[in-house]
Amino acid sequence: MAFKDGDFLEVQYSAWTASDDRLVSTTDEAVAKKAEIYDKENTYGPVLVVLGSQGVIKGLDRELHAMSLNESKKVTFKPDEAFGERIEELVRIMPIAEFRKHDIDPYPGLQVNLDNVTAIVKSVNSGRVVVDANHPLAGREITYEVRVVRQLTAEADKITALGKTTGLAVTKVEQNGKAVKLGFDNNVKKNADYFMGKANLIAGIFTYFKEVQKVDVEEEYLRPEEPKEKK
Repeated sequence: MAFKDGDFLEVQYSAWTASDDRLVSTTDEAVAKKAEIYDKENTYGPVLVVLGSQGVIKGLDRELHAMSLNESKKVTFKPDEAFGERIEELVRIMPIAEFRKHDIDPYPGLQVNLDNVTAIVKSVNSGRVVVDANHPLAGREITYEVRVVRQLTAEADKITALGKTTGLAVTKVEQNGKAVKLGFDNNVKKNADYFMGKANLIAGIFTYFKEVQKVDVEEEYLRPEEPKEKK
């Protein structure tokens, strides 16, 4: 069974640089621990991929289209189907004064925004800063081991999964024709990340569900318990 553009899949994968087997990304906690790149702040487990949405590299998207549920595959992608070829014009030398006037103290590894493009500081010396706007894995062949864990077909499951990609635990999803109602109970922290995630989730719903014309949001806020007076 081949999949098609717009299908919602949950996949498990690990990716290595083909030349030296350096693990660069994984959704598997055990693999991360074995490679000693485990991060307790990460949430491990299958991730959502919407086929054809450019959410994964071009080669992986193509391979997933041809796979079946529960199928596993290992494949190596050339740079043009992974993170692109390196472009030397994206490496720039800038005076350190350009950073200092924005109160930035540059150091190797720092991510900076240059004309709305993310770049990485590669070196700092003699008043000059070398920045590289290439993807860190540009020019590298990448090997993926991937497994299709689940295909989501129910609209509520798809929207709940979209919420997870924006960092939200949606506690209620109701669809009635062209309208969708989302619910977030009091257990969902209503902080700045929540409001940004909510906006991204709604944008995702309008992107992937063309029939939806309206999204209502139901939020629950409970009065915090008063601290008990000490006797």
